Amino acid sequence: MSDSAPDSAGIIVIGGGPAGIMAAGRAGELGAKVTLIEKNPRLGVKLLITGGGRCNVTNSAGMKGFIEAFGKNGKFLYGALSVFSNQNLTGFLNSHGVPTRTDPDGKIFPSDDKAQSVLSALSGYLRHGKVRVVCGLGASGILIQNGSVEGVKLPDGTVIRGGKIIIATGGMSYPETGSTGEGYAWAKQCGHTIIPLRPGLTALESDEPFIKDLQGLTLQNITIAVLVNGRKAAAERGDLLFTHFGVSGPRLLVLSGTAVDALQEPGGKVELSLNLKPELAPDGLAAEIQKYFAGHGARMLSSYLKEALPGSLAPVFEGRCGIDRARQCASITGAERKKIVGLFSDFRVHITRPRPLREATVTRGGVNLAEINPRTMESRTVRGLYFCGEVLDLDGITGGYNLQEAFSTGYLAGQSAAAPSGAT
Repeated sequence: MSDSAPDSAGIIVIGGGPAGIMAAGRAGELGAKVTLIEKNPRLGVKLLITGGGRCNVTNSAGMKGFIEAFGKNGKFLYGALSVFSNQNLTGFLNSHGVPTRTDPDGKIFPSDDKAQSVLSALSGYLRHGKVRVVCGLGASGILIQNGSVEGVKLPDGTVIRGGKIIIATGGMSYPETGSTGEGYAWAKQCGHTIIPLRPGLTALESDEPFIKDLQGLTLQNITIAVLVNGRKAAAERGDLLFTHFGVSGPRLLVLSGTAVDALQEPGGKVELSLNLKPELAPDGLAAEIQKYFAGHGARMLSSYLKEALPGSLAPVFEGRCGIDRARQCASITGAERKKIVGLFSDFRVHITRPRPLREATVTRGGVNLAEINPRTMESRTVRGLYFCGEVLDLDGITGGYNLQEAFSTGYLAGQSAAAPSGAT
């Protein structure tokens, strides 16, 4: 489908990921003359690795769930999701020969668990709309005349003329897939504000001395709370994985945005508070421990902790208790039992920083949403300039929400760009 660079086009889409392909396909479907430019040798490089290649395309949540998944910026998506919802997306895929299935947790995948099937459907959409696709070609800038877009400049100085330009260049996570941030620079050159970029859905680093001792340990079904300067800011129930640098895991990724934002603030102190026994209230846990100690008075404290905790965590917990591991259970005082209960309910892990942006699942920050018309995805600063996908200041939780955002904003941008002037 690749071709040599054209001299002119009605609509130019920059970026061949989910948002860009959907934008180009929708505009082409409506009869517009469209050119899609992708700097990689092929389309959908990042799409092919999503969900470990299984491609969690969307989620079965309703509108309210989707809006909440994107936090304070979620309301911006009402328009895009109303025009192209999760049901529209699964219908689209089905009509292109890609049936989907919904897992119990709401995640929706292609039935064959293959991202390539989704990409094939999108490629067919481009062919149907007669979109001219140019791969292996990067843009170097946006040309503007009298407040309106005029075309796209290529590295060799060639200009592709076009009255509408859609920027769908993605964020800055996984730069090896081509997400290297050019879209932010172009947006800034066009007068847009860029909300500071930072990692989203990311693992977190810790300077606790015991981290390497716990490497590879997964704590299952615990409560993980993010404390900012000692106050609880967010919490999730689920599994936590210890790594060589700190902590990770699906629930931790969901919480990471709160931690990342707090770490940006001067003097911001971030800790994780782990409730290792969330099924028991402190009083119930205290009673359980007292009952064990009364029935096994001759046993050492270390024996109890080995029974109550995963093997690698037990000695770390002992160190935090500050109680001699050889002490017999019968000799543990009420005050010491209270300390043990407190550690089970509130085991702290100091967080120093997120992993680098290039390793993050998504990019937080991006083009300021106040400068984009949510009903059209058009810039409020430059006529004929549209944005969609991860380049915008939108990032959702895991579960298919971010891909749906890309498809929805892309669809709306393509539809709006293809509309006759004044129709949007």
